[in-house]
Amino acid sequence: MCDTIVTVPPATKDAVVWFGKNSDREPGEAQNIVHLPAQKFASPANLQCTYIEIPQAAETYEVVLSRPFWMWGAEMGANARGVAIGNEAVFTKLPVPKTGLTGMDLLRLALERSATAREALELITRLIADFGQGGLCGYRHKGFRYHNSFIIADPTEAWVLETADRHWAAQQVRGVRTISNVLTIGKDFDLISDGAYEFAKAQGWCKSANDFDFAKAFGDPFYRFTSGGDVRRACTFRRLMLSDGKIGRADLFAALRDHAGQTPETGLRLQMPCGHASWLKTRQSGQTTGSMVSRLSASGSLHWMTGTSSPCLSVFKPFALGSELISTGALAGESYDAESLWWRHEHLHRLTLGDYARRRAMTEIARRELEAKFLSLSNGDLPTAAACQTAWDEHLAALPDWIDRITHEAHHDRRWFLTKRYWNAQNQLDGLVVSKKIS
Repeated sequence: MCDTIVTVPPATKDAVVWFGKNSDREPGEAQNIVHLPAQKFASPANLQCTYIEIPQAAETYEVVLSRPFWMWGAEMGANARGVAIGNEAVFTKLPVPKTGLTGMDLLRLALERSATAREALELITRLIADFGQGGLCGYRHKGFRYHNSFIIADPTEAWVLETADRHWAAQQVRGVRTISNVLTIGKDFDLISDGAYEFAKAQGWCKSANDFDFAKAFGDPFYRFTSGGDVRRACTFRRLMLSDGKIGRADLFAALRDHAGQTPETGLRLQMPCGHASWLKTRQSGQTTGSMVSRLSASGSLHWMTGTSSPCLSVFKPFALGSELISTGALAGESYDAESLWWRHEHLHRLTLGDYARRRAMTEIARRELEAKFLSLSNGDLPTAAACQTAWDEHLAALPDWIDRITHEAHHDRRWFLTKRYWNAQNQLDGLVVSKKIS
């Protein structure tokens, strides 16, 4: 489950495009921030994506990606031309093939090969037509496959693209738009794939062209409910509307950190943008494992990324493209590694869950101060690569102290026994002992 948001002028206070996303996946599915340079390829070659090969492009752009460690593709990212993309799982009436391009593959390919949002939209739809979408998308949840929707943005415009197999609809964004695991484009599409209406009519999903609604025709109503996507969309939209038409960076941070008035344990479905996994089957793929906010401007785009789970407990750090490569530290893998930012933070997250409100407060001031320091780097000119690098290094270095604060005071686990049992099993699976101190 995920949430992706975008705002375009005049809804923003500074006449730029703002993009944000929470990537929700399985707990323990570490997500790495990967910074890749532009490349040129002298001769024709094939490119191995997650499951299939496709022809390599002659040239690719510099990109930053937030990528589940086991995939070729990415959940979200941006390129040096100012294009940012986030993808969402959507569940439709059509079967998902066992192989093809995943939504994450499509996102990375579009970022590497597209100079504008419109180019990225056209590339994704062409790749879907040529190669199809499919393949396993779950980490430990085998058999988990889905179709995809996207928000695609650049400094001048943004688009929502929603797919069902090789069928798709697209709508240009006006003002504020949020998406979250459900099809949202009905009769109001700006672009539509050839044959989508004819196919839907042949299946009995609509009676006429006037009756054709893409979301109603292709969407699966059962998964629409169980995903909780409509609830989370309403939550992020409501939070952004509090800005009274002057949306900026702080509003996107707040929307991605929103718990919708709930605790991490509550809810049969994932109904909060900032997700925390729970023992229920409907909640086990609903942990926010990475977050991103982008300011897309013709004068230079800037991105803030957590590189961690649980944005409510994490720190957004700056990431500027177009300069030397930035390292976010040791890459996270399938099990706990204290050298990895993602796993070191996940240790903090799982400790905090034992008594969420109280333990969150123990590190809140330190986290806010550190984030404010990093945000001050981007109040004027774009920060240098060295300044960005320092921010990532400082967050990693701060975590042992925050973990120790909670470890020393963590006497009681206040969660329901089924929740405790679920997380104990998850910790064993991931090789993480939540009472362990690190240095």
